[in-house]
Amino acid sequence: MNSTKHRKYWLDTMLQIGNPVLDALSQRKLKERLPTEFHSDRSKFAHLEAFARLACGMAPWLELEGLEGEEDELRTRYVILMLECIDAAVDPSSPDYMDFKSEGQPLVDAAFLAHALVRAPKQLAGRLNERVKGNLITALKRTRRTAPSGSNWLLFSAMVEAALYILGDSEYDRMRVGYAIHMFMDWYKGDGIYGDGKDFHWDHYNSFVIQPMLVDVVTLFEQDSEQYSALRPLILERAQRYATVLERMIAPDGTYPFIGRSIVYRFGAFQLLSQAVLQHFLEDALSPAQVRCALTAVITRTMGFPGTLDEDGWLRPGVYGYQPELAESYINTGSLYLCASVFLPLGLLPSDPFWAGTELKWTAQRIAAGEDVMRDHALSR
Repeated sequence: MNSTKHRKYWLDTMLQIGNPVLDALSQRKLKERLPTEFHSDRSKFAHLEAFARLACGMAPWLELEGLEGEEDELRTRYVILMLECIDAAVDPSSPDYMDFKSEGQPLVDAAFLAHALVRAPKQLAGRLNERVKGNLITALKRTRRTAPSGSNWLLFSAMVEAALYILGDSEYDRMRVGYAIHMFMDWYKGDGIYGDGKDFHWDHYNSFVIQPMLVDVVTLFEQDSEQYSALRPLILERAQRYATVLERMIAPDGTYPFIGRSIVYRFGAFQLLSQAVLQHFLEDALSPAQVRCALTAVITRTMGFPGTLDEDGWLRPGVYGYQPELAESYINTGSLYLCASVFLPLGLLPSDPFWAGTELKWTAQRIAAGEDVMRDHALSR
């Protein structure tokens, strides 16, 4: 598969996953159509989970300037569709008005929606009319009733405040931002890994949540704080290192370690690697083109299993196909849409080296083929 076909495949797959959510929500029929039988006790959260997590992954593509032709026409249509969906989600008169008020889970997915606004400040946050913006600000502020625990949840609170800042709300809470940043500085464990709280957890949450949100929050606010400006290079260096670790996890056949909880978020486990590509902070030894090939292998293998989508195109729990026993009790159909975060590189133009570079083997492929790979390219330091 050449680079042009890679991009088309990525785009087609992202839209294949996202269309059922966006089509239903834009018609204000998501609550009517989204399957909620799986872990139905969590069903009241499922709609915000599906929409927010999908938006978080699609946002860089929606924000992209400089596209031409058919893809740009498509992008423009999806920007309008996403704006209609935001309206449907936060309008109190909408049948799809979403739960931002309950304690707990709504904070999580308000943060993913907030991250979408941070990733698309012009095309999403900047194009909301005053009515929708006001409804959205009110909805985001409702999540403040949840006091986050000493874990990745601190970054959910910080990201909500980041969105309020982007939306021009002067009442955003600087303390929630600062507290999250400084606690994670204390929780760093080395070699690119933060604890999820004070303890180390061997799972994919450094990529699902911690590093992507930490990088974007400190970047957004560095202009307002010399302290954040000083911390940002260190935070980026750690994220850069962990992105390299993630590339090393991708086996020659496109499989990867299924460790810890939430593995049914599938290739969302590579969000940070995708963000490193998008924001151009890969380590020098790591070619963007080899990352493209590695991630394409992961996506292709995962999507190739029957049962990943139901007959109407909705995601089903599992890693390869339908494997409901892999899902923890807090996971419902909506939760699964965090997989969309792997598609962040679609926010780069086709001319970017990630897309335009020639086909390359990734690290595990090279080692398995008997190549003598330089130590710095292959091993943790």
